[in-house]
Amino acid sequence: MASHPEVPGDPTKTTTTMVEAATAAVQKFAPVNKIHQHLCAFHFYSHDMSRQVEAHHFCGHQNEEMRQCLIYDSPEANARLIGVEYIISENLFLTLPDAEKRLWHSHEYEVKSGVLFLPGVPGAIQRQDLAKVAQTYGKAIHFWQVDRGDNLPLGLPQVMMALTRDGQLYDHLAEDVEKRYNVDFKKEREERAYMKGPENGIHPLANAEGKGLKTELREVDVSPPTAHPPPRVFV
Repeated sequence: MASHPEVPGDPTKTTTTMVEAATAAVQKFAPVNKIHQHLCAFHFYSHDMSRQVEAHHFCGHQNEEMRQCLIYDSPEANARLIGVEYIISENLFLTLPDAEKRLWHSHEYEVKSGVLFLPGVPGAIQRQDLAKVAQTYGKAIHFWQVDRGDNLPLGLPQVMMALTRDGQLYDHLAEDVEKRYNVDFKKEREERAYMKGPENGIHPLANAEGKGLKTELREVDVSPPTAHPPPRVFV
């Protein structure tokens, strides 16, 4: 994994650490505590496939058909939160407006090729869940462009996409991850050959229809407040 610039700022003070310890002892972190798995995969910027990023997803289920993931640039304690991804079933994806479908990517190739995996989890166990993931769609937004060396989250959030066929992922990225996590993508591909993608096939509007999407900022007039705001209701 490429080294990234250090985040600027003074080191965390002892007093800050003490306050954090105190708040952690009395507060609850229910949303974060729902995180139950770590997925490692690769994302690329929808408008530029040459910019490929190792993405560590820490995910929790909302229900059987939706999970939400915090995305970091590594699994280490000092990892940077670089984005989020929502993962939904094919059933939910088909309810989305057509314009929205373009923002979502399929997971079939990622899973069946072996490049999406659960670090440290035995293959037989992770394949039980990945067979489900292969049939889902994901919407990923990255806020921190660590691949270009940004030491803070600069610029606009960008839509990310996932791999959909052989020849897209850089060999050096694949080899680096295989070495660090002791995984074999080719072997996993063979083990996952039985898996299936979405029941109706990958939707033609998914994966940005094979085109690039780029977030851009546009200046518009701010709508004034209404002359007669709705009455406040107290419950």
